[in-house]
Amino acid sequence: MTTHASVALSLAALGHDTRLAIYRLLVRAGDDGLNVGEIGQHLDMAASTLAYHLGLLVEAGLVVQERQGRQIVNRVDFDAMRRTVGFLTAECCAGVKLTTEDAA
Repeated sequence: MTTHASVALSLAALGHDTRLAIYRLLVRAGDDGLNVGEIGQHLDMAASTLAYHLGLLVEAGLVVQERQGRQIVNRVDFDAMRRTVGFLTAECCAGVKLTTEDAA
């Protein structure tokens, strides 16, 4: 998948208020992560709702899941987060020049 496509997928996944809330909570949790029950307690959401939204965050490559016994721990993939933010800020303040050829 190209960088543009993977960043677009990441941003699309974060473009929903529930997924954004889950993601920000997992960012705060750090490398320890949280299981679905813990996420549900923090955000006052049903496990079925969380499972759906977590699945989309996993599919977008933003969250990784690891089985620990009978529980599944959800963690932010911080490398993926850095790649997304880096892509958005890579050309910050570089300037843009529009030539006649560009406008055509």
